[in-house]
Amino acid sequence: MVVFGGKKLNQFVTGFGGSGLGQIVAAVAVSFLVRIFSAPGPALLPENDDDDCVPSSDSPDGETPTPSGKVTPVTIRWNSINCSLSDKSSKSVRFLLKNVSGEAKPGKLLAIMGPSGSGKTTLLNVLAGQLAASPRLHLSGLLEFNGKPSSRNSYKFAYVRQEDLFFSQLTVRETLSLAIELQLPNISSVEERDEHVNNLLFKLGLVSCADTNVGDAKVRGISGGEKKRLSLACELLASPSVIFADEPTTGLDAFQAEKVMETLRQLALDGHTVICSIHQPRGSVYSKFDDIVLLTEGSLVYAGPAGNEPLEYFSKFGYHCPDHVNPAEFLADLISIDYSSSDSVHSSKKRIDGLVESLSQKLSTVIYATPITIDDLSKSRKRISKRTIAKRKGGWWKQFWLLLRRAWMQASRDAPTNKVRARMSIASAVIFGSVFWRMGKSQTSIQDRMGLLQVAAINTAMAALTKTGGVFPKERAIVDRERAKGSYSLGPYLFSKLLAEIPIGAAFPLMFGAVLYPMARLHPTLMRFGKFCGIVTAESFAASAMGLTVGAMVPTTEAAMAVGPSLMTVFIVFGGYYVNPENTPIIFRWIPSASLIRWAFQGLCINEFRDLQFDHQHSFDIQTGEQALERLSFGRSTIRDTLLVQNRILLFWYCTTYLLLEKNKPKYQQLETTPPDHDKPHLKLEELNSEQADQTYEAPEVNQDGSEEPLESPEIDPVGSFILEGAQ
Repeated sequence: MVVFGGKKLNQFVTGFGGSGLGQIVAAVAVSFLVRIFSAPGPALLPENDDDDCVPSSDSPDGETPTPSGKVTPVTIRWNSINCSLSDKSSKSVRFLLKNVSGEAKPGKLLAIMGPSGSGKTTLLNVLAGQLAASPRLHLSGLLEFNGKPSSRNSYKFAYVRQEDLFFSQLTVRETLSLAIELQLPNISSVEERDEHVNNLLFKLGLVSCADTNVGDAKVRGISGGEKKRLSLACELLASPSVIFADEPTTGLDAFQAEKVMETLRQLALDGHTVICSIHQPRGSVYSKFDDIVLLTEGSLVYAGPAGNEPLEYFSKFGYHCPDHVNPAEFLADLISIDYSSSDSVHSSKKRIDGLVESLSQKLSTVIYATPITIDDLSKSRKRISKRTIAKRKGGWWKQFWLLLRRAWMQASRDAPTNKVRARMSIASAVIFGSVFWRMGKSQTSIQDRMGLLQVAAINTAMAALTKTGGVFPKERAIVDRERAKGSYSLGPYLFSKLLAEIPIGAAFPLMFGAVLYPMARLHPTLMRFGKFCGIVTAESFAASAMGLTVGAMVPTTEAAMAVGPSLMTVFIVFGGYYVNPENTPIIFRWIPSASLIRWAFQGLCINEFRDLQFDHQHSFDIQTGEQALERLSFGRSTIRDTLLVQNRILLFWYCTTYLLLEKNKPKYQQLETTPPDHDKPHLKLEELNSEQADQTYEAPEVNQDGSEEPLESPEIDPVGSFILEGAQ
């Protein structure tokens, strides 16, 4: 642990921060740095009181999991899951899930199917414990792991999200290797780690693209199907018992979708419990499912084996799947509401409500062989208070060096971005140098010099801000996921990112200064040129730190690109050129002190005007550079002061970023355990006898009367069978 003596720390803060507000900011910054470097503590965790209900990425005994390949079988059962979302404005409640039950077994591939908005992803997130918390959300029900309402043991699980996020400049092999080093630090030998990586590459069919960059929207890399399999590979490092996949075929063509589902099928055969949500699979994909759960508008329509069994089940009510029709398409049509007319909405809702109520009475006998008692629930509530703590993987410095290597590879290999930044730096320097070409020492050149130094400060800050703000929100999503798994803590990540970007971030201000300085013929000494480059480089780092704060504060890249420049505009107005600091209103006096534009402009002016003589003809003309500095209220400052303030601003933005990332860490909704409600009366469709089931009827003709009156669900009565429209 880093330890500072009280006297030495006081001397350091006083010397670094000056006095007054500067000392306070410096003291806060130093305290946060001490915390980042030394403070122990858990990695990012879901802030739930019922974490025991959710499988953890740690092993039951608290030790670091090893890639032994052995999978602990886990059976998940859920009963009476209800999820509702309240609307404050209209004071209404919308049910996302209504009394949903089901079961997932090891060695089986379970697919959650249904039309858009049916609650597939919500149910998947509930089972995985990944439902984002909200004060307007209410979640209740019962969730079991291996027959226990709330298991004390921690089961390893993997969650493959719909969006695949990776560091684009790393290869597939490097991505897996770094993930193993961060998540499985007990693998110390390079040979063992390489063997584990190769096994994953062969297992998931990634050998052909192992040395290809992952890529992104700017740089072409691996295909969408390969990215999805890479997501699976990253989640399979510690041999999880349960694998959740949120619509793994989204955005893929039919061939790639089938390959991904074949991979999930193979993982299920290896002993994993695999649960995925899927919209409308092709026939060959549907044939890979062992079990399915059908949802519509948050209600359960069918839960059980896949294949022909759901078709036989619905045929009992007269709904027959025509020959040579994809069963998945038939089921999707059966449980979807037809909004083409009011009568079609009425009939389809009537059909769906009947199917939902018909299934509800059978769930207790079909899914649960042994009913859950109130005593079991009371015992589970006592265990809920105990939280599962995810341990950090490896030491602080090991995490730091691994993350530093990854950050350096990402920054140095990003050729398209670096080329664009280099070209823009040189182009803007050429433009400004052409406008302010070889300024002399006349009275009019004083204003020209001030204008040039102001636009140089603005250009440097905006370039660094927009680059960081455009990249960090997406990177933050990756970091949140990795921290949630306990791969590393926040301190090593931020510190490694700062150091890795220093060489790349310093190159572009140096290019800008090397071109602009001689073209504008600023103070022609090598020492002054070096100070000019140092000031704009320090400003660039401070602007990048500000971009990190903006990216940590807003949810998306678009929002960061809107907030960042707007905030920088305020700093530009109070940058020392447009408004004199001494004339600033009292309520805005703090803005010039926090404006990185102001301090960079002040340092550049001191560097340029000090010891500079101007041509003059009248007594009221400015004769020396010191007189020009006095008019800007910069006469009593030094370059050292401006650099120290810029460093304090940089530390302030980094500490603010740290606080925001800690505050905005993902929080997940708690599941309130409630006993299953078996006393609720149910209405159901009457099953047809064998003679009736062989008969089919045409759907009644729809009377399109153009009525716009709101529809109400009528009381359910037995509905005759008919062939779905479009299913022939």
